[in-house]
Amino acid sequence: MDERLIAELSAWTTGAGLAGKSETALLTGFCERAVAAGIAVAKASLIVDTLHPIHEGRVFRWQLGEHESTLREYGRTNEGEAAESWRRSPFYHLVQTGESFLRPVLSPDAVVDFPIVEEMRAAGMTDYLAMNNRFAAGGAIGELDCILSSWASDAPGGFGEPAVAALRRLVPVLALGVKSASLGRIAETLVETYLGRDAGRRVLGGLIARGVAEKIGAVLWFSDLRGYTRITDTAPPEQIIPLLNDYADAVISAIHEEGGEVLKLIGDGTLAIFQAAERERACHGALAAAAAARGRIDALNRQRAALALPVTHIYLGLHVGEVFYGNVGSKDRLDFTVVGPAVNEASRIAAMCRSTDQDVLLSAAFAASCGTARQRLVSVGRYALRGVGRPQELFTLEPES
Repeated sequence: MDERLIAELSAWTTGAGLAGKSETALLTGFCERAVAAGIAVAKASLIVDTLHPIHEGRVFRWQLGEHESTLREYGRTNEGEAAESWRRSPFYHLVQTGESFLRPVLSPDAVVDFPIVEEMRAAGMTDYLAMNNRFAAGGAIGELDCILSSWASDAPGGFGEPAVAALRRLVPVLALGVKSASLGRIAETLVETYLGRDAGRRVLGGLIARGVAEKIGAVLWFSDLRGYTRITDTAPPEQIIPLLNDYADAVISAIHEEGGEVLKLIGDGTLAIFQAAERERACHGALAAAAAARGRIDALNRQRAALALPVTHIYLGLHVGEVFYGNVGSKDRLDFTVVGPAVNEASRIAAMCRSTDQDVLLSAAFAASCGTARQRLVSVGRYALRGVGRPQELFTLEPES
């Protein structure tokens, strides 16, 4: 084994981590260089927990002869088949015992305690290592408190002691690079989950100072749930959060698929914006999202009614105007959102749905900006909006629309 190549591998891994290489690039580069240095790696995998509303973590796998590593995201492992598979793995053993290294014997007559090790032996592997590189308590983020890895060889006689020793020196360096990449990914997930996709990217891009805001023209979406107060007064408390989640899924997915950005969830209310180089296109996106949301809510209501759960629909106000888009708040608690009179008008228009007995109301400014969709709109009259100086003509969609 060439000690110079081992040192070069350590230096490359450090540099790649500092450069922000992805986990797949780090694992691929590390394994290829390890093989070149005389470490007979045939298969490798890394497991990294994460902070994500859906996924518990990510698995990265590399195999000799393949050009790049693969990635698979996995869900919760605390129940069902996933929990059983986890409990029967070498990694679970390491986590539970506090050990950092495991090397089961793969000889044909050896008793194997783990299904994955039996699979490795059946695939022709001659040696298998499992490692747990733990973080100190202050370095953990949620469930991300260690990097788990496995290393398999198909060389006659396995890795050999010098190669095992080299891996035990080098893998912590790789784990540090993977942790760095994972923390960056977690930061992206958190800001996009809680601020919205575009706002999250802007904050990570450096727009974090209080008062930093951009004046933009946008289509404004404000929706809330019909009869929400009545539902909360009559339904069991444990049904309220699932209800909000069900209807938020229907509304937010429709907005995102049509290019909108959800900026705020205010109880049962949703504030979103649609931007486009052409205002008409943004209006069409908002109308398409409204149609999709209503269709999804109709389907959701059928499912919930079949389970005897409370059902509702959305009130929606759409408006067009100029707003300030950026950071608002105190010096140590900021919100990245839109502010301005147009936002208040959108909220007031949505509130007028109750008085006009309409599910969707559109401002005159929206009607004037929506181009060919204007022929699908009908006026419902002029109304005084609370906090708005002059009465406004409001529109809705023709029933067949």
